[in-house]
Formats: sequence, C-alpha cells, structure tokens
Amino acid sequence: MIASTLRSRRGAHLLLAGVSSLAVTFAAGAALAQTAPAAQASAAPATDEVVVTASRREERDMDVPVAVSAVSGQKLDVLNSSGLDIRFLSAKTPSLIVESSFGRTYPRFYIRGLGNTDFDINAAQPVSVVYDDVALESPLLKAFPVFDLSGVDVLRGPQGTLFGRNTPAGVVKLDSAKPTDSFGGYGSLSYGSFNTVNAEGAVNQPLGDGFSARLSALVEHRDNWVHNTATGPLVFTPHKLEGYTDIAARLQIAYDNGGPFTALLNIHGRDLDGTPRVFRAGAFQPGSNNFAPGFDVYKVALDGPSAQTLRSGGIDLHLNYKFAGLGVLHSITAFEAAKVRSVGDIDGGANYVGFPATGLNNALFWDATGDKATPKEFSQELRFETEQFGKWRGQVGLYYFNQRLTYDEIDYAQPTLANPRLVIDSTVGHLNHNENFGAFASVEYKATDALTVRGGLRYSNDDKNDKIWGNALFPAVPVQANGNIVPVTTKVSGDNVSGDLSATYVVTPHVNLYARVATGYLGPAIQDRVNFGSVPDTARNETTTSGEIGVKAQLFDRRVHIDFDIYANETKDLQLTAVGGAVNSAALLNAKKVVGNGVETDIQARPIDNLTLTAGVSHNFTKIEDGTISVAPCGAGNCTVTDPLNAQGNAILNGNPLPQAPQWVANWTARYGIPMANGGEVFAYTDWSYRSELNYFLYTAKEFTSRPELQGGLRVGYLTPRKTEFAVFVRNITNQIRAESAIDFNNLTGMVNDPITWGVAVKSKF
Repeated sequence: MIASTLRSRRGAHLLLAGVSSLAVTFAAGAALAQTAPAAQASAAPATDEVVVTASRREERDMDVPVAVSAVSGQKLDVLNSSGLDIRFLSAKTPSLIVESSFGRTYPRFYIRGLGNTDFDINAAQPVSVVYDDVALESPLLKAFPVFDLSGVDVLRGPQGTLFGRNTPAGVVKLDSAKPTDSFGGYGSLSYGSFNTVNAEGAVNQPLGDGFSARLSALVEHRDNWVHNTATGPLVFTPHKLEGYTDIAARLQIAYDNGGPFTALLNIHGRDLDGTPRVFRAGAFQPGSNNFAPGFDVYKVALDGPSAQTLRSGGIDLHLNYKFAGLGVLHSITAFEAAKVRSVGDIDGGANYVGFPATGLNNALFWDATGDKATPKEFSQELRFETEQFGKWRGQVGLYYFNQRLTYDEIDYAQPTLANPRLVIDSTVGHLNHNENFGAFASVEYKATDALTVRGGLRYSNDDKNDKIWGNALFPAVPVQANGNIVPVTTKVSGDNVSGDLSATYVVTPHVNLYARVATGYLGPAIQDRVNFGSVPDTARNETTTSGEIGVKAQLFDRRVHIDFDIYANETKDLQLTAVGGAVNSAALLNAKKVVGNGVETDIQARPIDNLTLTAGVSHNFTKIEDGTISVAPCGAGNCTVTDPLNAQGNAILNGNPLPQAPQWVANWTARYGIPMANGGEVFAYTDWSYRSELNYFLYTAKEFTSRPELQGGLRVGYLTPRKTEFAVFVRNITNQIRAESAIDFNNLTGMVNDPITWGVAVKSKF
C-alpha cells in the first residue's frame, strides 16, 4: 500500500519536507494576499497565465489538480533548436527522462522513474504520447517530429480516466498550432556545426465560408560527423555516421462558421533517412563508469552494416457538435502507419578478442542485426463534454484502438575473406495484433465557492495476439525439418478499472491546494523473441496507485508562479524485460511490487522588467520490492556487478532502483531583454538541465551506472521592431559527454550524447 511507502525513512523525510514547503508557500501566499497593498505593487509584469489541457479542456494550471508542466513559446523554440528530435524534452521538466538506443526513430519515456527499457518493436510503455489528441502506441510513431506546436504538457502520475490504458506513469501531450481565421505564419532557418540545417515554417490561410487551413513543414539535416576508423574488405559500415535528413509536414483544414458544428482534418507525414544510434564497443573502463583510454566522441571502429529509414503518415478527423444547453459531442477518428528499416552493428566494434571482451573497439564476436517494421494503428473516440449544470459538469466517452504490427527480425552472417559478402542467415517474422476497448466517465462538483471535487472511472479491455515464424539463431522452440521454427502463437487478454479522485481548495484568489488519488493500468504484454535461446513469454497487467498533494500559487502580484507537489506511488506486477546475459536472451518478468515517492517543483518568475526566469526540480525515489526475481548480468563476465548473486549467478533485484530513474532532475532558464529606442530588442536566453546518476539496467554494475549529466545552451539575438529575430546559439555549451545507455551482452558498449554544437538562426513572423 502507499502508506507502507511513506513509512520508509526516505519517504518520511520527503513527506516532512513537502509538508513544510506547503506550509511555507501557503503562509507566504496568504500573507501577501492579506497585507500587500495594491499601491506597493511592483511595475514588473506578471508571469504569463499557464493554460493546460490536462483535463481534455483548456483550463488554468492553477485550477487543475494534476502535477503538470507546460512548455511553450520561446522556451519551446529554444529547447527544440539545432535539429534536435523529441528527446530534447529529457530533463526539461521535473521527473521526465527520454532516451533511445535507436536514435531518432524509437524514443523511450520515463516519468517519476516508471518506464520500459525494452528495445523490442512491440514493447509497451507506461508513458503515453498523445499527439493532437491521438494516443500513439508504437514507439516508432511516438518519434514524430516536434514542430509548429502551441505547446507541450507533461502530465505526471497515473492518467487512467481521460487518457486511458498505458498511462500509469503519465502522459506527454503535444498540441499543434491550429488554423485560425486570419492570414499569417512564420518561417525560421538555422545553420550550424556539422552542416546542420533546420528549416521550419507555417502558413495560415482563411478559405472563406468558415474554412481555414494551416500548412506546416520541417526540414532537418545534419552531415555525418562520427568517423569510422575501421578499414578493409570486410567493413560494411559507412565511413561516416550519425547524420540524417528528416522531413515532415502537416496540413490542417478547419471548419467553423460560428454554428454548433466544427471540424478539423489533420494530414501529416514524415520521411527520415539516416544512420541508427552508434554503438561504441569498450566505451567504459572495467571497474568504473569512466570512458576507456583513447575514447573520442568523434571516432568509432565498426564493420557491420548501418542504415535507417522511416516513412510514416497519418490522418485524423476531429468532429464537434454543440448541443445548446447540454454540451459538446467530440469525435476523433485517427489512422497512423509507418514503415521502418533499421540495421546496425550491435557489437559496436571491429576487433574481436577473447574473454573478457574489454578495451575500446573490442568485441567478443561479430554481430549485426536489423529489422523491418510496419505498425498500423486505428483509433476512434467519442466523448461528450457537458455544460456547467449548476455545481456540476462532466465528461463521458467510449474508446476503441486496433493495432496491427508486422516486423522481420533479421540477423546477418559474418562475412569472410573467402565469402566477402553481406548475407542474411536468420529471419524471424512477427505479426502482432493489439485491440483495446474503453469506456470512461468523469465528473466535477463545486461543493462550495472554495472547494471543487473531481472523480472519474475508466474500464479497459485488452486482447493481444502474437505469431512468429521463420528461421532463428539457436532457437529453443521446436524446429521443422527444413530448419524453420514451428510457427508459435501467443495470446493474452486482460481488463481493468482505473480512475481518480481529487479535490481543489481555493485558499486565496492566488493560492490553491489540491489532493489527488489515481490509478493507472498497463495492459498485458508479450515478448516474442526466439533467437539465442529465448522463447515467447507473457507478463500480467501492471497497475499503479498514486497519491499526491500539492499547492499552486501566484505570488508577489503574480510575478511568481509556483507549482509544488509531493507524491507516493505503488506499482503491482511491474512489467520488466530481462535482456542480455551470457547468451543475449530476453524474458518478461513481473515484479511483485515497486514503490516510489518524491517531490516536484515548477517555478516561473519575472522579478524585474525584461527578466524571465523558470526552474523545475524533482527528487524521485524508486525501489523494487520482490525477493523472488533475478536476471543474468552482463555477458562475457566483463562488468563489475554490485548486486548480490544467487546460486545460478543471477543478480538479485530486490531493493534496486528502476533503470533510467535518476533521483534528481532539474532545469532552469533565464531570458533578459534590453529594449531599443527603435522598438527592437536585444536579448539573451540560457537554459540548463541536470540529471543525477542512474542505472542502465535492472541490475547494478559499476560500469553501467551513468555519471551525472549537465547540459546547457545559450541563445543571443536581436528582435527587430517587426518581430524578425536574428540569433546565434550554442547547445551543450560545456561540451560534456556522457553515456546515456548501454548494451551489456557482449562487451562494455555505450551510447553517448551529442558534443557541443553552434549555429546562427533567423525567424520571421508575418
């Protein structure tokens, strides 16, 4: 239970700190409201009103009883500069981490430590990405580029009522800028190091008779900048890596003639050509998490094939009809599809040595793998949003989701001088079918002028069907006479009722307190890898229960906006994937219980004219509580495991934190502008993010514990009277290089962040 979590020493300390902070904030807000005369108010402008859509309708952040962070405006533009993909959000809000072992095609999200490190194409994640009100299931679709947005909301904690299953950790919600009834738009262009080009623009055009359209486009390009030092007739890796050309576009057509019916059609697509994430063999020194001697972020030695392409597209139709005096009926119909091909040198090296496989560019054996994946997703939601009926208002709806995912898991044979060709020696075909039905209702009751209560329930039903066939390496499943595996079909199903109950209390017009209890649900899972002795297996439903209390306040004549919360959660049957070990096998596990707790703060301030400050910080604690589960540690015995081992040599997970779950995440920004006499402005904008050390895997090892990471950026520019911006910028200004993830089955392979980049930019609105 959550109460047991709070009884832990760490939980008690966090609770005490949280209650103290709540008390201080409450006291300050109340005192300010009661004693600060209006005549003494500073002339400094108030902070912008924060508007979020956490409850599927636009509301002030102050009024929403959910821990939510919003990123929009210039902050979003700056953080998303220099050709970055959606991983730019990592550590930019409290408790959020985003990483990938595929590069730009497969982001993995973690909120409050809850996530899924599994790299399999069919892996489910407990953080939902909702793009323009459409929930994207496949990680290959979650990677759609971020451009021409009105904002990003990060909803922390279970969102199991209005957003549904696969949200026990939270939701990352992205909303495109919508068509309007006036002509306008913008264009931006930047150029920087590695010949990085980032071009983005949008045009909004009224069409008459209630119709309007908005066309947005993005072109990102970066030259290959990592040099491959491997040479010879058996090297199939390009001479340079890490480049890409990424093109995306979105056309929206809206209809609104002032009547009860409105509509919005959204057509979008993406075309990516590049290289996958570069794996760096022997990146770590044995016995430490320092880089190996001679490590150079600009160099690798690879010999396997390396290529990545992604073509994706989608269409969604939003229909709304307002019934006078009753409410609005919303319909969202969506179809998303992608075709992805990715192949990489998994061993990360070009020099093959015996046990143990350590040292820069060294691997135990040659290994190159790839896949061809085609996810297709259809969803339909009907939601009725009522008017305010006295003290009541509510929402009720139905939801349907259907996914068909096909992919080929490919392994390449090692070429030899006698046969110097790249050939496929194993192909396993996969067909996944995932179907979900949901029904939900949410109600809000204004009990008094100061107290508002909200609650909701959602029923979810999941059915998954998985089939595999083809030829596998070292299969543990039955094999036919022709060498192909006997086709295997695996099925799982499950259902769940999740929900939330919250209360908001208005202490003063500028200080709100809230409390919330919520549950979330991740549907049952199937692991279908059959190479290297793996067999298909399943995992039960994962359920999370969370409680939080918080305060949202506008202080000092609205010059300071503070959101603060303290939470505790408990996840039962947490789905874990044990990957790696000496034979590179994969297996699903359910941990009986995982507990977590933490504190989170978001601050926005304008202490003086022309200076805007933001800051966010979180402290998260996670702990696996299950004495029965263990996993095989690193293959080839080349890492220093710090967990106790059982009789089979497996690492015991009981007491470990979750992977990719740093205790501290922090971010801060500052913008200062100097107005010019001609109406223009000279400005400087700096942003920083920090995350403390974290584990890459379920077990702990010295080599696979990441060092803390601090990333900073600076943008300096001139804004003309007509709002054209000229700027220079730097990303990763300290040039700090950190490993962000790793591969453990063969050698001490790591993946790192980008080095320092710089550029010049121009943006104009019209």
